[in-house]
Amino acid sequence: MTKHPSDSSSSHREGATIRIHHRVRASARDRYETWLRQIIETAARFPGHLGVHILRPPEGGQDYEIAVRFSNEEDARRWRESEQRRELMATIHSDLQQDETVEILSGIDYWFTPPNVTSKQPTRWKQWLVTTAVIWPLTMLIPLLWQPLFSLSPTLGAWGLRHGLIAATIVALMVYAVMPRVTRILAPWLFR
Repeated sequence: MTKHPSDSSSSHREGATIRIHHRVRASARDRYETWLRQIIETAARFPGHLGVHILRPPEGGQDYEIAVRFSNEEDARRWRESEQRRELMATIHSDLQQDETVEILSGIDYWFTPPNVTSKQPTRWKQWLVTTAVIWPLTMLIPLLWQPLFSLSPTLGAWGLRHGLIAATIVALMVYAVMPRVTRILAPWLFR
């Protein structure tokens, strides 16, 4: 099953994430882990690749969630539809219990995508509240952490450059560290 959000120029600017779900046969877990390293290395060679986040199953589980981030939706589609990905999928298909599910999500939508089809999409006020609650402390903490470096290097502390470094740090923390964990913790409240 593949879902495609409608194209928009804003999704081109915000980046795109390919969210993939695999249910791996218990007997094939080691083989799948080897294959996973191989496909991650292959994806990293494609234009616009920004990184991969893997949620491995708990002990005894079989469900893998993989998020492959690209700079825009076109780059994400190029990878998803590539011959290299098709060939790699053919080598692992028999080790999956069911066909993979793939979604291309743009921008902030990725954080608030329901974990399964029975869950409801979070209301906008919940998305606003969670995002604000995460960004607010980061906007107070990150400038303090950068301040010693700004004091040592007046060039880095220059107006504009300082703000860019702070913003880049906050966004990186949001995308790669904080929001995936926060939305997982708050999922029972967000998606009901």
